[in-house]
Amino acid sequence: MKKGIISLILVTGVLTLRAQQKYELTVQEAVDLAYRNVMELRNAQVDYRIQEAKNKEITGMAYPQLSASFSASHYLELPAILFPDATSTAVYQILKDEGVSGSSGPITSVPAPQMRQVSFQQPWNMALGATVTQLLFQPDVFVGLQARETALNLSQSMVDQVRDRIKDSAYKRYYAILVAEKQLHYVDEGLARLNKLYRDDSIMYRNGFAEKLDLDRVQVQINNLRTTRNTIANAVNLAYAAMKFALGVSQKDTIVLKDNLSPDMIRDNLLDPTFSYEDRTEIRTLTFARKLQELDLKRYRLGYIPTVSAIGNYSLNGMGQKFFTNPNTIWINSAYIGLSVNVPLFDGFQRKYKVRQAQLNIEKVDNTISTVKQGIDLEQVATKGLLVNAINNLDIQEANMQLAEKVYNTTKIKFEQGLGSSFEVLQSDADLQQAQANYFTALYNAMVARVSYLHSLGKL
Repeated sequence: MKKGIISLILVTGVLTLRAQQKYELTVQEAVDLAYRNVMELRNAQVDYRIQEAKNKEITGMAYPQLSASFSASHYLELPAILFPDATSTAVYQILKDEGVSGSSGPITSVPAPQMRQVSFQQPWNMALGATVTQLLFQPDVFVGLQARETALNLSQSMVDQVRDRIKDSAYKRYYAILVAEKQLHYVDEGLARLNKLYRDDSIMYRNGFAEKLDLDRVQVQINNLRTTRNTIANAVNLAYAAMKFALGVSQKDTIVLKDNLSPDMIRDNLLDPTFSYEDRTEIRTLTFARKLQELDLKRYRLGYIPTVSAIGNYSLNGMGQKFFTNPNTIWINSAYIGLSVNVPLFDGFQRKYKVRQAQLNIEKVDNTISTVKQGIDLEQVATKGLLVNAINNLDIQEANMQLAEKVYNTTKIKFEQGLGSSFEVLQSDADLQQAQANYFTALYNAMVARVSYLHSLGKL
């Protein structure tokens, strides 16, 4: 029993390990992984395939339509109609017209015809038929054939919009982790410096060259920095979890980031590129939507034109007193071809107002395009201003961090040479940590501003 339980635990553990995966990713590989896994994008791609199927459905309406029919019946009681037997009536009418007299005198009245039951059906009946119809012209099908490519382009632009959102999210989450990990590295270096300072102060305290207050100050700073480290470490873990969600992978999987983050990355390829509104997926989507509205308007306008189709039919009918295998069964063939024309004459002005609605929908799309373009202009101005400001702030914070590091190193040398106090070292270390924190905040803000600016240009 125990061996069975142990085996089950081992198998479960092996399956769990197999289920877990490790991803070593550059930022582009992270984006590609998100493209494969994110359900929103999958659904958008499914919508594209649905549109492909709809296009084929519309194409099928222009192909010949073939249908077949079969029916067989056996009358338990033959249907009959009343049919007048006018033989006697006709004879009496002639006698009357000729003035013939009978035994009771001249014939002056004509009896009504007698009604007899007559059936024109056979007990056994069968019908086989085939009909082929070829649509020659129908407005909605004609316009639907024209709209196929535009509808596919619209679906593709919707896919591109989702891809843009995924890419923007993946970039920002990726760089957020890089910044947080770099900041965590510097915090660990700060803890190492403070621990060394605490050891040095401890030696000096035992030798009577430092006060207990100096040790307590260092300890307070160490405790504060440990709290900061725990906060940053937890933020890194949450950032990884958020990135796994954004990439569509399991929380049990492991992600390793291969790219490095540097200020030079932020400045690369930031010369003002040529911009076209068509670079933005939102504008492309609205442009295709407008084309579809134009085709919708065309469909309603063509509704005044007759619908024309050709039709052909062949049928075989069998009738007899006995079952169809009987040689006395009578088989009758019939076939015809024809042209069907449906001419719309008056529909209560319905089509007129459908045309008006389509025109107003086009106007509405035009208004939306104008509004979106204004929003894009504003977004570019805002993101460019934020990027310029973020880069300037990054330069200042980078220089400030280097200056704080220089001050710390000088203060540390003075302390080691007995020319300064540990309090000065502690203060300069605190200034260095603050400068580093400000630098990484500026670095992250600059990277986010870069991503947002490139997105506003449609160049991400």
